[in-house]
Amino acid sequence: MARHLITSALPYINGIKHLGNMVGSMLPADVYSRYLRQRGHEVLYICATDEHGTPAELAAKEQGVAVDEFCAQAHHAQKTVYDGFSLAFDYFGRSSSPQNHEITQEIARELKANGFIEERSIRQVYSNADARFLPDRYIIGTCPHCGYDKARGDQCENCTRVLDPTDLIDARSAISGSSDLEVRETKHLFLLQSVLAGEVEAWVDERADDWPVLASSIARKWLTEGLHDRAITRDLDWGVPVPADTWPDLAAEGKVFYVWFDAPIEYIGATKEWADQDPENRDWRSWWWESDADVHYTQFMGKDNVPFHSVMFPATLLGTRSPWKKVDVIKAFNWLNYYGGKFSTSQRRGVFTHDALEILPADYWRYFMMANAPESDDSSFTWEHFTATVNKDLADTLGNFVNRVLSFSRKRFGDEVPAGAEPGEAESRLGAEIARLLAEYEEHMEAIQFRKAAAALRALWSAGNSYLEEKAPWLEIKTNKEGAALTLRTAMNLIHLYAVVSEPFIPASAAAMRSAFALKDDTATWVTPEEARALTAVPAGTPFTVPPVLFAKITEEDLETYRERFGGSDQ
Repeated sequence: MARHLITSALPYINGIKHLGNMVGSMLPADVYSRYLRQRGHEVLYICATDEHGTPAELAAKEQGVAVDEFCAQAHHAQKTVYDGFSLAFDYFGRSSSPQNHEITQEIARELKANGFIEERSIRQVYSNADARFLPDRYIIGTCPHCGYDKARGDQCENCTRVLDPTDLIDARSAISGSSDLEVRETKHLFLLQSVLAGEVEAWVDERADDWPVLASSIARKWLTEGLHDRAITRDLDWGVPVPADTWPDLAAEGKVFYVWFDAPIEYIGATKEWADQDPENRDWRSWWWESDADVHYTQFMGKDNVPFHSVMFPATLLGTRSPWKKVDVIKAFNWLNYYGGKFSTSQRRGVFTHDALEILPADYWRYFMMANAPESDDSSFTWEHFTATVNKDLADTLGNFVNRVLSFSRKRFGDEVPAGAEPGEAESRLGAEIARLLAEYEEHMEAIQFRKAAAALRALWSAGNSYLEEKAPWLEIKTNKEGAALTLRTAMNLIHLYAVVSEPFIPASAAAMRSAFALKDDTATWVTPEEARALTAVPAGTPFTVPPVLFAKITEEDLETYRERFGGSDQ
């Protein structure tokens, strides 16, 4: 079996993330990682906080703390939230780590040695009010392409076009707000993407057919428009320093590498951070050196991150002439909006991840977001849709099935799984349907199609309810006690099956379902087609308990409270 390396786009250090950020990178990577582990694959899921760049400096300045202290606190706060969402990273690192500094500098040296980094004099925006050159993200103004008036000097977050600071209309300093700007000459390092363009295009052509259309179309659009040489250094105090042994003059000026140069390298850096915790048993190069092992690498990200991962990072790795492992599949997502508009902290609009966990358990959010993942187009979060999904799919279809089966069986047959009659035609039809739906679920998970996988999972849950309604054990027991016992035993086996196969989406609830049965040596990680048809994993005589309500319904009063707190359709 292939070893699976999985990374999700690094969440930026500045602030707790909203649901759109969660569903566009970390959550789907976690769901996929969990699934692959259950299927017996060796998986390494790596992520980290992206800690360099302008916003970290600005946020630290605003809080009156040193930037390294700000980043340490923010990393801890973000990691706490991700733990609350049950994100099972193998390692969650920091791009400010010594390992990332070391690898970034070494890659830059290799690129220079191979002729793909060039030192150039450029004209750059200087702020007289701030007495400093302004990195591109320190400059804000109006995007010349879409008219968005808060575009940054490196990229417009509204239309995702990559910009140069001089492109902006009515530019001003993000530090002081001053528009007293002028252009002066300074020196920076450039990655010669134009020279590497042919190699990048050939590399994309080799594998982009295996990517979702969203990712491949963005990559090819960039290649069609032509790759331009890119400045990869900035005038900042916080970042990976330009190494003095290679560029002494720039190092003396305090230049650091551009955050988008070192952030993807942190995937490698974080893997080394992970390996350095147990160097006798972990080899980071075995995941990142193509000649060492069969590794299948999948990246998860929002569509705005695709250009850097499909073009710039591959160009960086290709230019080293070292056998770095490069991505096999980029799984990109569109935007999750809030009532059709953007999430906004300042406008108290939308649900942010720490607030989400405060009001409802993680599994409610995990299931809803993956069942409505913005894969083919942008999607919109509304409280009405969220409530309907939770109440119908989780509370009624799954939770109610578990509760009524176990409660009724305990009431009529005691605290052990009843024996009852031998399986009949209804059980045979059920087993065939469960096996079919499980195969469908697996197919969609293998294809990394989460909405379709969630629909197949929901269909598995619904099949149990249909069986229960058909057999109606509450009526059957009046005339055929052995038949009712068979129905309940079969339904309990469905609960155990649901616990196993639902784990990628709702891990806490899956654990609660599974722990209801006192099964010795219950080490099953998945369900085979034969086991799905037989439904005999939980034998008669197995002690069981009735777990607390798995999913409480969201009431109209709850709904109104959430709309008022977070903003709704009327805002």
